[in-house]
Amino acid sequence: MTTTPLAVHEYRPGGLDQAMDFLKRTRSELRLLRMVRVGKDFLRVFDVNGDSFEIRGLGYPDADLIPLLQSINAVYNPTTIHEPTEAEYKEFKTGRCRPWAEDRVM
Repeated sequence: MTTTPLAVHEYRPGGLDQAMDFLKRTRSELRLLRMVRVGKDFLRVFDVNGDSFEIRGLGYPDADLIPLLQSINAVYNPTTIHEPTEAEYKEFKTGRCRPWAEDRVM
């Protein structure tokens, strides 16, 4: 599953809005999202067919990663997401579901 990404966005510090717009725009080109790989300087999103798109210049050490992972419903641990790893990347499934009525105040 190391195909060439269908689209690439070059992230610049402070460019969270542009990265979010890129995700929204390119998401419609893919099928059901399956997983995301996050390296030191990239975020790559894969669909069920193995097609992908990528954001370069942003990785697991960056704070702007959290809103992007949330926007694609990635399943990750927010307390350990920024910790370094010996591996080339961290891999997370997408499609997180929220419990019914989670947003209601009791």
